[in-house]
This record gives sequence, structure tokens and C-alpha cells, in this order.
Amino acid sequence: MALTLLAVLCLLPIFVVIGLAFRPLTSSETAGPTLESFIHVLTSTDLPIWLRNSLLSTIAATVISVVVAAPAGYVISRGRSRAVSAFSLGIFVVQSLPVVIFVIPLFMVFSRLHLVDSLTGITIIFVASSLTVATWMMAAYFDSIPASLEEAAWIDGCSVLGGFVRIILRNSLPGVLSTAIYSFLLAWNDYLIALVFLRSEQNFTLPIGLQTFFQQNATDWGPVMASAVIMMLPPVLIFAFLNRFFSVGGIGGSLAGQ
Repeated sequence: MALTLLAVLCLLPIFVVIGLAFRPLTSSETAGPTLESFIHVLTSTDLPIWLRNSLLSTIAATVISVVVAAPAGYVISRGRSRAVSAFSLGIFVVQSLPVVIFVIPLFMVFSRLHLVDSLTGITIIFVASSLTVATWMMAAYFDSIPASLEEAAWIDGCSVLGGFVRIILRNSLPGVLSTAIYSFLLAWNDYLIALVFLRSEQNFTLPIGLQTFFQQNATDWGPVMASAVIMMLPPVLIFAFLNRFFSVGGIGGSLAGQ
């Protein structure tokens, strides 16, 4: 009972946002729930452009983060040398530092490279900010896969790279998806980086665009909340679609003979 009440309390703000999103426009004479606010923000504002910018930068950052973090995590998980230990320590130190301390130096560097007010620039920062945690997440999941599986593949003539691709990655789908979701949410919900590095409205991502829209329509809650609902949809759809791919014990029978 207590958990149910707690869940309802946590979901209450979402219900309020959804309810307000179906309110009529202040200039409308329509009564009752309506889709006017959604139609308005999708046809009369720059929200489709902001949505496209967010999707492009977030998907690119997610793919790059996973592609780089997977082999890096494999090295941390399987490597046993001083260089690997130093690499792990460096990642840990960088992970403990807040992103805000890098904002001003990055802005100075990116301004010289003409990456300010650019989706490419913020995508690079999204990748850098998520890469440390993504690497540790991949390494932690690789640790749960017995090294004897790779050794058996090597005996059968598989190379180290082949064993990594065919054995490790194939048995690491939940870990890869968890890392991808983390990177996606970090980039999708970012506000600080986009606020500092983006200047023109045509390059705004959804969080920055939503703030601008809110300031311009502070008394018209329907369009504001409709925009918030649209921003919530991609993460919800991703979780709903990928939920069935999460499983545990997927390699439990691979070592049955031992």
C-alpha cells in the first residue's frame, strides 16, 4: 500500500502535465480536452526543428559512446597491466569531476574551432561527458562473462577481436542497451551544455527551445505542457521497446559442463 501511494505521488506531476497538455488554447472557444495545443506547437512554432536537433545530436552521441565504450570497457575488464590500471584510474578521476568546470575552457577552445552554436560541437561534448560512465558500465557487465568462453573461442581459431565481437558482445546485449540508454538520457535531458554553446533558435535542442517557448507563452499552459509531453515521448518509447531485450542469466548454461 505504501509503495502504491509513493508511486502515485511520483507519477502525479506527469499526470498533471498530460492533463494540461490537452487544455484548449487561451484564444480558443473549445471546451473540454482537445489536441489544439499539440497542433499549435507542431505547426506554428519551431518545436519540430528543436525535436530534430535533439534527435540528431542525441542519437549520434549515443552511437559513438557505445562504439567507443565497448572496447574500452573490454580492456579494463580483461587487461591486467599497469597501463590498464592507470587508464582505469584516469577514467575514475575524470568521472568524478563535474561537467560545469569544463564549460568555460571548452567554450574558448570550441570558439576557435568554430564549433560554438553547432550541433557537432554539443554532440562532441555529449560523447565526452557520457564516455567515462559508459566505459565503466560496459566493463562491469563484461566482468560477469566468464573469460573461459573467449578462451574456448581462441582454441577454435578465433582471434581476440573475433572473440570480442562474436562472444562478448553477443552475450552483452543488456549491458550494451543499458549503456546506450544512459548515454541517450544524458544527452536528451541536457540543459547546461546546450544553454552555453547554442545561440541561434534554429540550432536549439528541445530543453532550450522549451524554455524559450515557455517564456513567450507563460500564461498559456496548454502549448507548454504539450511540448513537455512531446519531449517525454522518445525516452518512454525507447524504454517500452527495449524492455523485452533485458534479461539475466543469458549465459547461465554455457558453462554447464564445468
